Amino acid sequence: MSKLKSGAAGALHGVLRDGMTLAVGGFGLSGIPADLIEAVRDSGVRGLTVVSNNMGVDGKGLGILIEAGQVRKVIASYVGENKLFAEQYLAGLLEVEFTPQGTLAERLRAGGSGIPAFYTKTGVGTLVAEGKPLAEFDGETYVQERAIRADVALVHAHTADTDGNLIYRYTARNFNPVVATAGAVTVAEAEVIVDPGALDPNHIVTPGVYVQHLVQASNRTKDIEQRTVRPRLEPLPA
Repeated sequence: MSKLKSGAAGALHGVLRDGMTLAVGGFGLSGIPADLIEAVRDSGVRGLTVVSNNMGVDGKGLGILIEAGQVRKVIASYVGENKLFAEQYLAGLLEVEFTPQGTLAERLRAGGSGIPAFYTKTGVGTLVAEGKPLAEFDGETYVQERAIRADVALVHAHTADTDGNLIYRYTARNFNPVVATAGAVTVAEAEVIVDPGALDPNHIVTPGVYVQHLVQASNRTKDIEQRTVRPRLEPLPA
């Protein structure tokens, strides 16, 4: 049965609720499920816990959920690009759980693999490890990190088939694959959607068994957080 829905709002209808945990793929503004994020904003759900590498920027990406006052807690590794996020955090309006980037990826991966917890050296001796169990392995101290399971996962893929098999491109492959497996319900948007059998099985990154709903991504400008350029060097004389 095709998992393709008519639009982002339709794919999320009956899936969202107040107070849920939402895992969102992408890296900064690269590879984010922009259509699905906008549909979450438009749904009006509130009290969300959002798990993502970061919260986008003011007015773009997950930043629009911050602006709408829909987020209660954020689990992220980097939040330095969003001024409103910082203001709400410093004012005590937003709870933040800082997680090292590699640890965040592994917590999501573990959640999708049925692994409840794991040990890592990252964060030992810092605020990251406060209140968490420690254990010694081979003479080294490790901190226990719990897996993350989200109520709903939102991801952006480049190519999908209607069975929900997904292929990613470039930066979108950083967090989308682990987010896709960590959701009890996973909704994907894809730039190109093909019929079953059209994808090379060797190229599929996320198997369709993890994806419940699929929508066509809109054709939009792909934003860049910070565009950094340098003067073009003049060619050397022949």
